Amino acid sequence: MILDTNALSAWAEGIGAVEEILGNADSVEVPSIVVGEYLFGIQQSRHYVRYAHWLDLVLTNVDIVSIDRETAHWYAQIRLELKAKGTPIPSNDTWIAATAKQYEYPILSNDLHFDRVSGVHRVAFDLR
Repeated sequence: MILDTNALSAWAEGIGAVEEILGNADSVEVPSIVVGEYLFGIQQSRHYVRYAHWLDLVLTNVDIVSIDRETAHWYAQIRLELKAKGTPIPSNDTWIAATAKQYEYPILSNDLHFDRVSGVHRVAFDLR
């Protein structure tokens, strides 16, 4: 399972639906892009210390996926596909989708625009 930033944030907040999905996942992969987005967000938070500590603990138990040549190939393919359809998505999310395609894992996210990417399966979660 590839985590999007909103899923990582929901996990940090203890959202039960995310914890349940991740508990049933064969593996949990966090793209380096997501780590960067999350760090950017928490560095602006008054709860930075708590979130940074949580992130340090979590990152010791999941795989951090870095961008490599194959990811870059998928990124270019996805951008071309979405450009041709006239339905681009944010660049960082294109990298996340490329990672999902590379490893053939679903993306845990509530961002509907991942549904525009062919061959990517998005798993949504309830925020309650």
